[in-house]
Amino acid sequence: MKRTAQKTNVKLVTIAVFIATFMTAIEGTIVSTAMPTIIGDLHGLSLMNWVFSIYLLMSAVTTPIYGKLSDRYGRKILMNIGLIIFVVGSFLCCISQSMLQLIFFRILQGLGAGAIQPLTYTILADIYPLEKRANMIGLNGSSWGIASIVAPLLGGFIVEKLSWHWVFAINIPIGLITIILIQLFLHEDIKAQSQAIDYQGIVLLTLALVFLMLGLQNLNNMQTLVLSLVLLLLAAVAFFFLIKVEKKQADPVLPINLFTNQAFVIQNTTMLLISGFLIGFEAYLPIWMQSVLGLPPTLGGFAVTPSSVVWLLGSYASGKLIAKYPPHRLTAIALMFLIAGCICYLFLPLKTAFYVFLLISTIYGFGFGLSVTTSTVTSQSVVSPAEVGTATSFNTLARSLGQTLMVSVFGIIMNWKLAQGVSHTSGLTFNMVNKMINPSTAGQVPTKYLGVARQIVFSGLHSIYVVGLIILLLAFIINSFDSKNQKLLSDYQKADI
Repeated sequence: MKRTAQKTNVKLVTIAVFIATFMTAIEGTIVSTAMPTIIGDLHGLSLMNWVFSIYLLMSAVTTPIYGKLSDRYGRKILMNIGLIIFVVGSFLCCISQSMLQLIFFRILQGLGAGAIQPLTYTILADIYPLEKRANMIGLNGSSWGIASIVAPLLGGFIVEKLSWHWVFAINIPIGLITIILIQLFLHEDIKAQSQAIDYQGIVLLTLALVFLMLGLQNLNNMQTLVLSLVLLLLAAVAFFFLIKVEKKQADPVLPINLFTNQAFVIQNTTMLLISGFLIGFEAYLPIWMQSVLGLPPTLGGFAVTPSSVVWLLGSYASGKLIAKYPPHRLTAIALMFLIAGCICYLFLPLKTAFYVFLLISTIYGFGFGLSVTTSTVTSQSVVSPAEVGTATSFNTLARSLGQTLMVSVFGIIMNWKLAQGVSHTSGLTFNMVNKMINPSTAGQVPTKYLGVARQIVFSGLHSIYVVGLIILLLAFIINSFDSKNQKLLSDYQKADI
């Protein structure tokens, strides 16, 4: 695809991209805020997890397919198709009358989000030169941090003043405005391609990712362990046949040559591991605040906020440095920040002041911002322009896979430590530990067990961050093998300019 940024209204398209990213970024958190009200209205507590997991699954599975098709047919048409599907899905979620209906329509939302998330970054890669791209990608990525702050407040306001239906309805005008901006102001010169669409590859890739994601999501549940192992085996079989098919395709949906690119493989593997650690930080730090320190949920969630704010600073630094230094060096610096923060966690005593966690979150934020932006830009820069969409979508997929895998691993570790602690404490039950984790019910736990329960959870969190440190060290070692990055990025930069 030939770039035609000079014909595009860069400012308006950038605004459209930022709006689209923010819309999908806020979706998960705002629905979480409204979920208790939705459950009360639709009576579907047992199905609650599917409202989230089916959306994330569909988004992750379709991401590489949209990325490949955008390389073939252009970003504009695929982006608008994704936005239309997302808007239609939002409307149907808005009028849902049962939990099953809501889950089914969340499938549509996820199918749309699968296009929006990677293509926003791809469009920015198309319309900005390398020296500006990292800054814009960093700004775009900061939408997720802003969303984590705004979504709970906005969701609470909507539920209290309007109804939960408006949580989905607000996407409709926002999505339509974005579609109009993209349609009117993004222009591309698409070269016709004679190769047939790789339908076999699309089907096999979809099956492989569905089996893989479902298998990983249920690993931490002993009752579904056998099912998870079967799904992972099916995923391996599907990937085996996918590789065989893709080697014979003229225009494969998953180009095998990408995995012969050392810089591409190393950067995405490193990002998979970093994203796995990220989910451990975001998911378990609030639990630390609420269960161990006994803080209210508002303060518990606020402990993560500094990382979201400083993330932007790390992204900005990446934009300034990536044209001057090899990406693996920037990733190494980012990992040093993350490793330092993780080591601090391991040495914190049970009773630690709240401000200490804010300081560590600040360290994390810079590391995450620097590494994620560097990884995205590098993945785009070490492939040919015809593969930018595919490369960007795979980078997004690597992050999703990392988070899905490690949230299961961390869940296994926490459940094991809790079971071990309860079995060694006479009179203590899992029900008491569950009550202790929620500050509003912690007072119901007998005083003699309250301190013990907090110590058990603290021990579980400590184990999680020991594993997190191992993950970060592994990422550091893998990243150190990326010796070709400097030359590859330099060559691409010259072509880009």
